[in-house]
Amino acid sequence: MGKRAQGSMTVEMSFLMPMILFLIMGCILAVFYYHDKNILSGAAYETAVAGSTKAREKGGVTKEELEQLLQDRVRGKCILFSGVQAAVSVGKDEIEVTAAASGKGMKVSVSKRAAVTDPEKYIRNMRRLK
Repeated sequence: MGKRAQGSMTVEMSFLMPMILFLIMGCILAVFYYHDKNILSGAAYETAVAGSTKAREKGGVTKEELEQLLQDRVRGKCILFSGVQAAVSVGKDEIEVTAAASGKGMKVSVSKRAAVTDPEKYIRNMRRLK
């Protein structure tokens, strides 16, 4: 009777272990996916804010500069997604950065915006009122 119970435990584990390993690997894959998504989201937001700050300067900012800035911020940090495509829209009042990546049958895309503000003008106006 004792030998029979040990054999049934082996058979049960042979069915159970692949499911447990599949769940563990799925969790690791989900963590890597959200890691890369957060990297893309942070880099897109930083690029949009840097572009909005630079747009106030005399020379302004170009799409190519912002696309290169995004590529520099993402380079070597993503685990699952190797190629990142960036689309930048530079407007008078707003800068929009859209980053998309794909790899291993998955896709991720983020879009971040930042307003081009002029705080110096507001501060000067407030000082005049005083």
